Amino acid sequence: MISLHEPTIVGKEKKYLKDCIDSTWVSTSGKYINLFEKKITKYTKSKYAVALNSGTSALQISLKILKVMPGDEVIVPTITFIAPVNAIVYNKAIPVFMDVDDYFNIDVKKTKHFLEKCTFSKKGFTYNKKSKNKISAIIVVHTFGNLADISSLVKICKKKNIKIIEDAAESLGSFYKSTSNKFKHSGTIGSLGCLSFNGNKILTCGGGGMILTNKKSLADKAKYLATQAKDDAINFVHNDIGYNYRMTNIHAAIGVAQLEKINKFLINKQNIKNQYFKKISNISGIFLVKSPKYSKSNNWLNLIRINHKFKKNKKQLIKIFSKNAIQVRPVWHPNHLQKPYKKYETFKIENASKLVHSTLCLPSSSHLKNSEIRKIVSILKK
Repeated sequence: MISLHEPTIVGKEKKYLKDCIDSTWVSTSGKYINLFEKKITKYTKSKYAVALNSGTSALQISLKILKVMPGDEVIVPTITFIAPVNAIVYNKAIPVFMDVDDYFNIDVKKTKHFLEKCTFSKKGFTYNKKSKNKISAIIVVHTFGNLADISSLVKICKKKNIKIIEDAAESLGSFYKSTSNKFKHSGTIGSLGCLSFNGNKILTCGGGGMILTNKKSLADKAKYLATQAKDDAINFVHNDIGYNYRMTNIHAAIGVAQLEKINKFLINKQNIKNQYFKKISNISGIFLVKSPKYSKSNNWLNLIRINHKFKKNKKQLIKIFSKNAIQVRPVWHPNHLQKPYKKYETFKIENASKLVHSTLCLPSSSHLKNSEIRKIVSILKK
C-alpha cells in the first residue's frame, strides 16, 4: 500500500524516547516538553509556545483565552477538517460558515464583504445584522500547507475588534514572503496560532498540538488552563475550570527528534511536488493545484483537480487507485452540510462544492519514492 501520508522516522526518535523512559519522566512534565517548546519558538520566530495534547485542544483553549463567550459568533471556512468547527461549539459559540478560494483557504474577499456589509458596530464590538450576535473571532485555516492571504483581514479585524486565530495544523514549515526578504511563519500573524503533530502531519509527535503567540499573558493563560488551572500545585487549589491538555514528555521527545529533520522533510516535499507537476502537466483533463505566490508552502499534500475532459470522475478514480493499493482521498465534506451544523448561518458558499466535487489528494509522504510517483501517475495516464 502506498499510503496518503505516513510519518518519516529517520532521526533520534528512539534515542530520545529511551532517555525519556529511563528518566521515568513520561507524563506531562519533563525536559523534552520545555525543549520542544523552545525549539518551536526558535523555528517559527514566535515569542511563546505552549505544548498541548492535540491541535483541537489548542483551538479550544485559544477561543477561551481570547474571551469568546457563549452565544458569540466565530467565522470559519466550510472546507477544513472539522476540528475548528467543533472547538467553536465546545465553547458554546456559534459558527458562521464562509466560502473558500481556489487554494482551499477562507475566501478573504467574501469575508471582508460580510464584515463590511452584514455587520454593525456597537460599544466597540461588531455584531451580525442578521442574528444580532456579537462576532468575536475568525478562525483562518491554512489548508494543505497553503497559507491564506490574511494581510487585509488583519486590518479590518483590528478595526472591528475581531480576534484572528490561525489554524496552522497543516502548515508547519510554511512561510509568508515579504519584500524585505523577511519570512513570517504561519500561526504568528493572528492573536494565536495552533499547530498539530498528528501522525499524518509533516512533523509528528504521534499526537499533540501547540499554541503560538507573541503575548506572554496569553501563553501563561493557555498553560494555566491546560494544566487543570492549578493555582496552588501543593494544596491543589483551583480558581478556574481547567483541562488536562498538556503534551506528555514522551510525545515531546519524538517532536524534538522530528524537528531536527524538518529542513530535510521540506526539501523532499518540494521535490515530490516538482515530480508530480512535471509528470501530470501533460495529462489532459487534470492539473496539480499550485501554491499561492505570496507564500512558500510546505507542500504537505498534493492535490489534483479534475475537469470534464478527463474520462473518469472522482469516485471512479478512488476505486481504481484502491484496487492498485494506492490510498487517495477526497477533500473533506463541507462542514456547513454536516448533520450537526446544517442549522448555522452560511455566506455565499459557491466555490466549496465545486472543489469538493473535482479534487483528489494524492500520496505525499516526505519519503515517497520517484518509482511510487511514477506508478501513481501511470494510473492517471491509463
